[in-house]
Amino acid sequence: MGIEAWYMDSSEEDQRKPHRLEPNQAASLEELKQLGVCYWKLNADVYENDPELEKIRKDQGYSYMDIITIREDTLPNYEDKLKMFFQEHLHLDDEIRYILDGQAYFDVRDKKDRWIRIAMSKGDLITLPAGIYHRFTLDETNYTKAMRLFVGEPVWKAHNRPADEYDIRQNVCGTDLQQCPEGRCVGS
Repeated sequence: MGIEAWYMDSSEEDQRKPHRLEPNQAASLEELKQLGVCYWKLNADVYENDPELEKIRKDQGYSYMDIITIREDTLPNYEDKLKMFFQEHLHLDDEIRYILDGQAYFDVRDKKDRWIRIAMSKGDLITLPAGIYHRFTLDETNYTKAMRLFVGEPVWKAHNRPADEYDIRQNVCGTDLQQCPEGRCVGS
């Protein structure tokens, strides 16, 4: 099964709910690729010795890795962290996450500034391009375990919106958008 994504409603209701438009308006993998979002489906049960993950890491230069468990009893300052993750922001580097267990959502802005919600579950690996406005939240299960990957040393700095002064925004907003190279992303 591939990734599922949809355009979000504007409800202020609990961020962990699906927030689908009525009727639902799906966003395709191709639409996500046009925004620079890349996706792979892997077998998370074998992540420690997965040759496919190792190939992706080598090909993309993902040299740093750690694992975070987001659950109330494991993450210090849980509620504050969830609020921080859900604040709309961008990074100057790609954000790469691999869901090892549980479920979560990444929301990304499209070129018309509409939110697209990406449902992430076990085995989903996603790359959000540098400069894209996004946010993260758990779903109603309130649990996920994720691998965080970086090219080189990790950079944890988030730039909350507005942050359009960064040149990297031109790669997302302008005509210089770098799409996923052929063969880099795997569809459903």
